Amino acid sequence: MIKLIATDVDGTLVKDGSSEIYPEFIEKIKELREQDIIVCIASGRQSTSVERMFDEIKDDLIFIASNGAHVKCRGVDIHVAEMNWEYVKGLTHELRETPGCNIIWEGPGVTYIEPGNDESFIKLLTEGYRNHVEEVEDILTAGKKIIKISAFNRPSIRDLGEGKIIPEWKDKVKATMAGEDWIDCMDKSVDKGAALGFIQRIFDISPEETMVFGDNNNDIGMLDVAKHSYAVASAPDVVKEHANNICPSWAEKGVYQVLKDFDFQ
Repeated sequence: MIKLIATDVDGTLVKDGSSEIYPEFIEKIKELREQDIIVCIASGRQSTSVERMFDEIKDDLIFIASNGAHVKCRGVDIHVAEMNWEYVKGLTHELRETPGCNIIWEGPGVTYIEPGNDESFIKLLTEGYRNHVEEVEDILTAGKKIIKISAFNRPSIRDLGEGKIIPEWKDKVKATMAGEDWIDCMDKSVDKGAALGFIQRIFDISPEETMVFGDNNNDIGMLDVAKHSYAVASAPDVVKEHANNICPSWAEKGVYQVLKDFDFQ
């Protein structure tokens, strides 16, 4: 019997950078909550962004935000994993020196940017992801709590991520690709799977009672803690290897299809 469902957002539930959730999914979540099934939204996005996406039902959900660095329910922070400040400084200096790299720093529910970003990037943050964004002159002197540092570039930042940042920093921080455009760096303890495991322990729910949907490297941890694990068809092979099932892509509303057809009784 399924007692807990967790789904990634970008690339799994909707197109990367989308700000809207289709109504069929919202209605299905309402049905699942009436059956006392716990539903988690697990995203690399900040909590404010995902709460805005699910505003109609946000009090019925648990949010695993910032890849697991921030867990929140009904406006209450359940878990916050702050980054080591020396690592924040080191990553910041390195990314500032990288050409063509847009950088954001996240606190719980807020995205910090420094001056100089182009308008299209700011528009993506505020209108695409619907982040709460604050500009600071210098993040290293602003006195902010940082739970995630991300670098962005289109059409791809994979060469920088897999070729430099991830291998250089893997022993100090949790560094992962989040889609083709983003590199995410968090405290070493942070992982969507660790956050989902924390929720499983709180509610005494087993992997056999857990269903998970994901599409990218930052979803592997939570796919590994669920028997009913689904990678979307568009996921890389390395992600599919960690899933027990494959479902249609976000474009075909694959997550909704599985939830609609699954027997939860």
